[in-house]
Amino acid sequence: MKLSEPQALNRVAAYCSRTERSEFSVRKKLLAWEFPEDAVNRIIDRLKKEKFLDNARFARSFINDKIRFNKWGRTKIVFELKKLNIPESVYNPILEEVAGDEFEKQLMHILAIKEKSVKSKNDYDKKTKLIRFALGRGFSMDLTIKCVNKLLGGDYEEHFS
Repeated sequence: MKLSEPQALNRVAAYCSRTERSEFSVRKKLLAWEFPEDAVNRIIDRLKKEKFLDNARFARSFINDKIRFNKWGRTKIVFELKKLNIPESVYNPILEEVAGDEFEKQLMHILAIKEKSVKSKNDYDKKTKLIRFALGRGFSMDLTIKCVNKLLGGDYEEHFS
């Protein structure tokens, strides 16, 4: 069954009203329904005009969810936003609002939990495993080393020299 343009607009509006969506994901869905590019652009423009679609609102929701529920760091969040074609000018101000203390508190919390389950031969091995874990979650090396040192004591940087 081939959808008409008004039917597609209604379906996509319902899709956008359930949760925040990026323009990229809506465009992808419409192209998967085999709509021509000009029809896709008309539908997206209408959704933006009627406030169903807003990349800034999506980015704010995405960032808050990934920090709060997934416990992701800045690097991983930025990577995922770039995959969704969200412009840097949209997400940078939002990340700046959240930056600093929020990421550090989050990282300290997940490191404290992870530290209890890490099995290691010595302190150096434990610190290395915790750092690898934090980097995998998307936290910066500087913040990771600072938090691991705060949690376990000592000075990790001396091992890199």
